[in-house]
Amino acid sequence: MYSVELSQLVDRFDLKNLTPEVELDGKRVSHAEVNRPALQLTGFYEYFDSDRLQIIGQVEYSYMLTLNPEQRRQVFKKLFSTNIPALVICRGLAYFEEDGLLESAVENGVPVFSTDMSTTSFMAEVMRYLNAELAPRISLHGVLVDIFGEGVLIIGESGIGKSETALELIKRGHRLVADDVVEIKKISDSELVGSGPEVIQYFIELRGIGILDVKELFGVESIKSSQNIDMVIKLEVWDPNKQYDRLGLQQETMTILGNKVICYSIPIRPGRNLAIIAETAAINHRQKKMGYNAAEELNNRVIRNINRRRQERKREGLM
Repeated sequence: MYSVELSQLVDRFDLKNLTPEVELDGKRVSHAEVNRPALQLTGFYEYFDSDRLQIIGQVEYSYMLTLNPEQRRQVFKKLFSTNIPALVICRGLAYFEEDGLLESAVENGVPVFSTDMSTTSFMAEVMRYLNAELAPRISLHGVLVDIFGEGVLIIGESGIGKSETALELIKRGHRLVADDVVEIKKISDSELVGSGPEVIQYFIELRGIGILDVKELFGVESIKSSQNIDMVIKLEVWDPNKQYDRLGLQQETMTILGNKVICYSIPIRPGRNLAIIAETAAINHRQKKMGYNAAEELNNRVIRNINRRRQERKREGLM
């Protein structure tokens, strides 16, 4: 189970800490979902997930104004006694300091933050951030390159030419995301995001030459911190006994963290320009997403031609 330190949220969203007495070290959030404690403020705690970040907006604030000070004090005591990770008050609303909100928070060791962002905007942003930070992840041996905006993961046996292909692509104006180790996060059932480990980020290893710093050699326009993975290119040594797809009518896929990603197996032979092949595969993949499939178009032309000839033969037979 992955988690995010509260201090990261404070820095990321510029939150104002209303309880500096509460130590933030060691306090973490482990759920991407957040909660607005509406029913809980009325005393209903059935099915309450106290592990979620709690958010108070205009609706909750307006309800609290209908209570008297003693009722509000009891509500705060009950809420903070459930050991929630933190409470965030949106829209810069007043935080009922006279009614014991901060007092109860400090007693239970729960930090309270404030933000001027609207409740809806803050919830959307923090959930997007937590979904990315807490997403399931895996590390794969390969190279990730941004080719014409398409995230291309190049995999294959060690020494087959992945880094050399990436270097040629960089020289042709494309951007390196990760070499050797690609850290992949599952953001959703349809989205995988890859990046490189911080220690080796933007470095490439070339056998016979050594380590190259792509950022220093080719400039910041040649690198990218992260990229969605749209397709996989699998490099493999040419096998004369294997049947390779020559039309593209059958689509191969690779499963990563439960998500299926389009995969192209490219056989390696002397003289093949892998960078151009990777570029063409990326363009073709984008074209398919836009609704045009060259293999299907060719197949349809062949079928139309066969049908036309059949019709011509029928007419000739009748004549």
